[in-house]
Amino acid sequence: MKKEIDITVYGCEPDEAAVFNKLSYELGVTVSLIKEAVSENNVKLAARCRCISVSHKAELSEPLLFELKNAGVKYICTRSIGFNHIDIQAAGKMGITIGTVAYSPGSVADYSIMLMLMLMRGTKSVIHMAERQNYCLNNLRGKELRDMTVGVMGTGRIGQAVMERLKGFGCTVLAYDRNHRPGADYVSFCELLQSSDIITLHVPLAEDTFHMIGREQLEMMKKEALLINTARGALVDTQALVDALEDERIGGAALDVLEGEEGIFYYDCTHKTLDHPYLSVLQRMPNVIVTPHTAYHTERVLVDTVSNTILNCLNFERSLGNV
Repeated sequence: MKKEIDITVYGCEPDEAAVFNKLSYELGVTVSLIKEAVSENNVKLAARCRCISVSHKAELSEPLLFELKNAGVKYICTRSIGFNHIDIQAAGKMGITIGTVAYSPGSVADYSIMLMLMLMRGTKSVIHMAERQNYCLNNLRGKELRDMTVGVMGTGRIGQAVMERLKGFGCTVLAYDRNHRPGADYVSFCELLQSSDIITLHVPLAEDTFHMIGREQLEMMKKEALLINTARGALVDTQALVDALEDERIGGAALDVLEGEEGIFYYDCTHKTLDHPYLSVLQRMPNVIVTPHTAYHTERVLVDTVSNTILNCLNFERSLGNV
């Protein structure tokens, strides 16, 4: 006999709630929407639910996963492409399946291109000058993308979307990935670092990609090279990046993600003294742009994320013969 499908959604934002309510009705599932992130204090709200959904903002440690297992959770769908916020090994040992969602790659791809253009034209200092009613031209002339070589690290869905957009600008595009896909000019890791005017990161964070951009890699880059990171903060050794920027060994950086962003990004810290070793230093630099992990934040991604979360849970239940 088919069972009713219930999904507990943790860390549900108001705009997500509206889409969950609409799509859950259309797809015939019941959702319990919890505003707070999943924690050991609210695990009981998932009782009798095999499937739950969590935000990428929540850290799922082994103790928390153990509590979820005891509550009867068998499937956790994170509303993100990445899963570095979940202890995957612990989940596997407990028999909990982890799912991720695919969403429009255009969100992050568009944002990455925007950050490239802003860095190339010194937009940060131009805006600050204009806000002070100083409308003089910037001392440094900007560059055009068609004159640049852009290195794309990671050619999954987002990396491919970035390369597709770059074609329209007429620039030279180099690619690096362990898995080669048709239509890209693949080079070695070292060649990409040495030959690119702009390097944009689109790889997942894993043990082998942690600090993939460190002191040695920054030394290989051109003196005026620009680094774009819209993937995960820990792909870059932030101390090494700060040192390279202060020593003018690279031209600039645009960071939508940052090591240690947890507890800072997504919060109003206007009246707080932030305990972060690099954030304030980076923000004071005229050739550095820092934004709060917002590249994915579009209306299309919202719908994609919610619908694919529900479909993932339905597919898991089907695999158990419950749907």
